[in-house]
Amino acid sequence: MKNKSIVIIPARYASTRLPRKLLLDETGKPLIQYTYEAALKAMLPKSVLVACDHQEIFMTVKKFGGTVFMTDPNARSGTDRVAEVATKMDDTDIVVNVQGDEPEIAGESIDLVIRMLIEYPHAVMATLATPIRNKQQLNDPACVKVVFDQIGRALYFSRSVIPYSRNGVTTELLQSEPPLFYQHVGMYAYRRDFLLSLSRLPQSDLEKTESLEQLRVLHHGFEIMVGVVNEPTFGIDTPEDYKRFVEKLSYQNNR
Repeated sequence: MKNKSIVIIPARYASTRLPRKLLLDETGKPLIQYTYEAALKAMLPKSVLVACDHQEIFMTVKKFGGTVFMTDPNARSGTDRVAEVATKMDDTDIVVNVQGDEPEIAGESIDLVIRMLIEYPHAVMATLATPIRNKQQLNDPACVKVVFDQIGRALYFSRSVIPYSRNGVTTELLQSEPPLFYQHVGMYAYRRDFLLSLSRLPQSDLEKTESLEQLRVLHHGFEIMVGVVNEPTFGIDTPEDYKRFVEKLSYQNNR
């Protein structure tokens, strides 16, 4: 299969916990620019685009030389925003959704989800997972878990602990090799045709119960491939997150 892939970064202006977060520029560059430049390090995509909902983000991306599209401000989700731009990309086969608030995303991770769709033509989506080694993280419902089969096909995603250990979660289980518990890392690659049809698939009870959109895909019988990375990237959701990011950059620049 010939690779014709792009990265689309959905960029939403409003943020409850951190207003205007993608435009924060305490480091001298807006946050969205870090994510854009990180995505450019991937080798496989032919281009990186931003899908925004506000004129200020639009002009900011234009100012640093990025490619940006204005999308419906009333879009229900980042996925819908990505799909809106993807409708204009007729010569694209694979679309990667990279969240705008993940400035440290690895280019290798983007390449991995693209390669998985190239290598497994029956899958309609690909995503990532990383080992869980901490019991507190394992029990946290905000940490989405995933289990997959021997070739990497997703079996289930859950906010609960999966797999469930009948005899309890021991240190040995958490440190086992290969790992037993995996955190889902929320970056997705889609086949473009499937992405454009995703919003028309009826929601499943599983999706509604867990509040996880990817369960709709599994419920309707489609395959999602899961690639493993050593460490997750951390999105910036709160003022504390952004402060840590600024401090980390300052430390790196002053070494």
